[in-house]
Amino acid sequence: MRLFLLPISTKRTLIYCERLTQQLSEQTYVDKITARASTTWVKWESHEKGWQKTLTQYGNKLFARIPFEEWGLKSIPPLNATRRAAELEGKERVQVAFPRSLIKNESVSDVMRSLGTERQALHKKMMLWSIVGMPISAPVALIPHVEFLVEHNLVQKSPSSLMDTLYSVARVDAFLSVALKEVERLKAARDGREAKLPETNDARDEEMVLSRSSARLIADTLEVPELEIEIERAVAQVERSLAARHELVEEKREIESATKGAEPEAKR
Repeated sequence: MRLFLLPISTKRTLIYCERLTQQLSEQTYVDKITARASTTWVKWESHEKGWQKTLTQYGNKLFARIPFEEWGLKSIPPLNATRRAAELEGKERVQVAFPRSLIKNESVSDVMRSLGTERQALHKKMMLWSIVGMPISAPVALIPHVEFLVEHNLVQKSPSSLMDTLYSVARVDAFLSVALKEVERLKAARDGREAKLPETNDARDEEMVLSRSSARLIADTLEVPELEIEIERAVAQVERSLAARHELVEEKREIESATKGAEPEAKR
């Protein structure tokens, strides 16, 4: 298998596993169930109408609320005895591709460890399964797999010049996307539809490095079609998170401004 570390913003990263072709006899029970469930779900999504179509529509809305980090971890196969032995014996090399322009070579292990351990408590509490048997959040056994690779130094770091090129293009696209939204916001403020103060750098401690429109380019170039929806979901979630944070900052400013304006009146 091959892992990708894909920064979505300057502070949040998606981990995704590209599984190499496996012989049927080598697949675990979870592998077979997940593959069959995914195929069934895609088939139901293609229906024009009917209860299957309705179910997938509601299901996708629910899935969209699950943190993208969960989906990324779910792509990594659980750690079983066979995989553990193969990796320790060096038969299965785990390559980790990443853009060196955004993730330092010496930071790869820390990023992986953080992605695994930060969600461990949630995995223990959330063992949700969809109606067709597809795990919404990954099995608990998956978390030790990420830690296992790091702790046993089984990670083959592979800085990718191709990913660097993709991100250089994607960051421009992400910047333009943010700039266009800012222009629309300023127009709304000028027209009196939005009475908010201009955004300053102290509200921009985290910036997007990908946009939804770059998802297909990355997936096609890396030849991993499944990445498109994963990146789109991750970008949408981070964008919503940043927008909500910005609103809180603006509300705080308005309260502070109103409070300062009221102080001279109180002194009279």
